[in-house]
Amino acid sequence: MSAFTKKAIADSFLKLLREKPIDKITIKDIVEDCGINRNTFYYHFEDVPALVEVILREETERVLGEHLGEDSWEEGFIAAARFALENKRSIYHIYNSVNREIFEQYLNRIGMDVMERFVEKAAKGYEVQEEDKRLMASFYRAALTGMILDWLSSGMNYEPEDVIRRLGVMLAGGIEGAFANMSHMG
Repeated sequence: MSAFTKKAIADSFLKLLREKPIDKITIKDIVEDCGINRNTFYYHFEDVPALVEVILREETERVLGEHLGEDSWEEGFIAAARFALENKRSIYHIYNSVNREIFEQYLNRIGMDVMERFVEKAAKGYEVQEEDKRLMASFYRAALTGMILDWLSSGMNYEPEDVIRRLGVMLAGGIEGAFANMSHMG
């Protein structure tokens, strides 16, 4: 029952978020839409920002779970971009609110998890230190999440899947090349 109630609260919040900015959504709005009392809300969530954080964390886990075995980093980023497009209005309400930091943490977490797995696969056959793998993953995560944030700030006015795939072609072999160069350094 608790998981059902938690999901119902999240669903009501997401419904309201499609209708109005996050700073205009009150706990009263959520509980009235959901058909529960305030105490039930507070049993599950401390406040609205905590609810946003849980929703984004669960979405992160879903995206990562679906793309855990991918051979390319592109699919994980495409999945995150699709989620943003499917929830465009809600994403903008979060992105343009005081909860932007939570949203950016969501993007960075997905980006880092995807890039760490991809870099780990690319490092096979090379003698690479863990700190160098982490640096490489962090570099690509920063570049790619930066591009996603630019896309968001531009109004999501182009199809991100095409850009991500083109970038994948441009960067193909870049990680392996860097590791090969490092192995020559001794």
